[in-house]
Amino acid sequence: MTTTAAVALVALGTMAGAADLKMSHVRPQGATIDKELRAFSEQVAEATGGDVSINVFPASALGDYTTVQERISIGAIEMATQPAATGAERRMQISSFPYLANSWADARAIYGPDGPVRDVMADLYAGQDITMLAAYPVYFGGISLNTDPVSPGTTADKGIKVRVPGIKSFQLTGEALGYIPSPIPFSEAFTAIQTGVVDGVIGSGAEGYYASFRDVTRTYIPANTHFEVWYMIISTESFNALDAGDQAALRQAAQEFEATRWTVAEEDQGKWEQRLADELGANVVDLTDDQLAAMADKVRAEVWPVVLEDVGADWGQAILDRVGK
Repeated sequence: MTTTAAVALVALGTMAGAADLKMSHVRPQGATIDKELRAFSEQVAEATGGDVSINVFPASALGDYTTVQERISIGAIEMATQPAATGAERRMQISSFPYLANSWADARAIYGPDGPVRDVMADLYAGQDITMLAAYPVYFGGISLNTDPVSPGTTADKGIKVRVPGIKSFQLTGEALGYIPSPIPFSEAFTAIQTGVVDGVIGSGAEGYYASFRDVTRTYIPANTHFEVWYMIISTESFNALDAGDQAALRQAAQEFEATRWTVAEEDQGKWEQRLADELGANVVDLTDDQLAAMADKVRAEVWPVVLEDVGADWGQAILDRVGK
């Protein structure tokens, strides 16, 4: 074999072992998740000796998260860190069940390593040819309004119309808390508030409202409506195409990525609530433990039975039993 041929074969082998993966997420460039994923990408590149290159695409540049999940399922996009899309599998609503966790310790036990919801979500993704690499705890959700609050510590009718995701649990939660829910795609939500179609949003938390709705947020109500957790996912086809060493390195980096996030997420939530108040002048409403408990009790009584029927009563209740609810 000539020297030239040998060099060509080495180069071909290097190219065959390399993988360029696209990673989608929903936040703007420079947001917390964007910075963390870029650091993750650098860690993976170093751990794999440059074999695995992850290119981060912020702000839903590759499509709405529902579309991205569908495209990951067929291998058209390799990776994402984002909310679970329920369109293809309605049982994924279990991940955003309202008032499922009462505290950060609760949330970690439910959604963290070996948590009951975490395990179920991994199985549901696997059924779509998607491999879950990590959970990404974001925050407890709240309510953003472009108006003054009306009886924010009660579940009384408020006459305020709010955008909610097109997911039954969010729509029913909005109603139970006294709002008029209007399912609107995320991409149209800001304009809907700006033009007065709705007066606020349910479905995100302080960081999300700061990132995407800060110009239309006059009031923030930390109602703990749900625990927001995203998932780092990869096309199973893309994952299986990596050699065993690169697979192990990717999994290890994802585990460290998640572990770090659990140590900072609660403090991060408080910082974003403070930024809403300090930088935007928003009224961050103080709610008492008794008020939060009353909200949770009503939602659990009125919303849970309906959503359980939607996901499968026996299946869903078995998970709630594991959670201890």
